Amino acid sequence: MGTKEDQYKQSFGMGQPPDSKKTEAALQHALDIRKFEIGLYWQRATYFWALITVAFAGYFAVLAAEHMSVAEKTFNAFVIGCVGLIFSLSWFLANRGSKYWQENWENHVDMLEDGITGPLYKTILHRPKNANLLSRAIEGPAPFSVSQINQWVSLFTLLIWLCLIWVVLPSFDPKAGVSPKHTAIAAATVMAVLLLLFRTKSNIVEGHKHSMSVKRTAVIDE
Repeated sequence: MGTKEDQYKQSFGMGQPPDSKKTEAALQHALDIRKFEIGLYWQRATYFWALITVAFAGYFAVLAAEHMSVAEKTFNAFVIGCVGLIFSLSWFLANRGSKYWQENWENHVDMLEDGITGPLYKTILHRPKNANLLSRAIEGPAPFSVSQINQWVSLFTLLIWLCLIWVVLPSFDPKAGVSPKHTAIAAATVMAVLLLLFRTKSNIVEGHKHSMSVKRTAVIDE
């Protein structure tokens, strides 16, 4: 039994004997699915941007409302803050999940391309290093990861929501005790956070087992 790399190459037509058609088909599928994953990534980003923008607008609109009491304003803002927190955490985790699968297909391209196109995807062409300081620091390109920038922005948004929730938390009154409404919303939010963190990971280790049922039909003579 060979190494993991040998097993990989054998699975995709790069072993002995080589199967160039199989390798080429695998490379094309990897490129297509990578492109599909990138498209989904930006669709998800747009979806979360819209939700979080609406949540921010609602939060400040509630605090600026004149027809509510202070207690109503702060409670409604607290609820919206918790919703915004969940949206932002979901965006952060979705960014990491998208990056995981995108890298999976990029790694497949790295492994498969050599015998078909040469090391095209792995070869980076860049400007000479003798460019001036302004070009290197501001005007020129730089190897920043767009997906990682989105991850940091989503994490920053998450921290902002934590601060906004803290701002509208009611002061603890020993006589009145803990607010049941705030406690219920906080408990639901904590439960949602725990579910997002621990119950949303893809099953990539154990794999899946499938069950099958076949409906049988027949034509009878009357």
